[in-house]
Amino acid sequence: MDDIREILKYLPHRYPFLMVDRVTEFEANSSLKALKNVTFNEPIFTGHFPQSPIFPGVLILEALAQASALLAFKSMGGYPSDKTLYLLVGIDKARFRRQVIPGDQLVFDVTVLKNKRGIWRFEAKASVEGVLACSAEVLIARNEIDE
Repeated sequence: MDDIREILKYLPHRYPFLMVDRVTEFEANSSLKALKNVTFNEPIFTGHFPQSPIFPGVLILEALAQASALLAFKSMGGYPSDKTLYLLVGIDKARFRRQVIPGDQLVFDVTVLKNKRGIWRFEAKASVEGVLACSAEVLIARNEIDE
């Protein structure tokens, strides 16, 4: 559905911190499915257990937050301005179930639980080959940058 060029129009993140490679499904105000290909040449693997590389759980949570922000932005219609951000304001009920290693493809499933006054709550899951790797409730809030 959305390739990286489209994702870059919605998210301010750039290499090496952009964690979503493609959006495969989207239903406004409801759900989004996206993916990230985990590769050995990512900078994090030079220092995160180089003898046995594991993609950090906190980065999986960041990727789920980015997928959540994509769902929020896309649901609003149109592209965000350069002064609009969705900031991560909370992670609840985070659980890690499986290690993610280079060569894995993370699939993110994000569903809106609530949206009130610019604060969104999502149920977010990351899986590899159909096996749950991480789940959490993600809270993001719309923020306008002051200059």
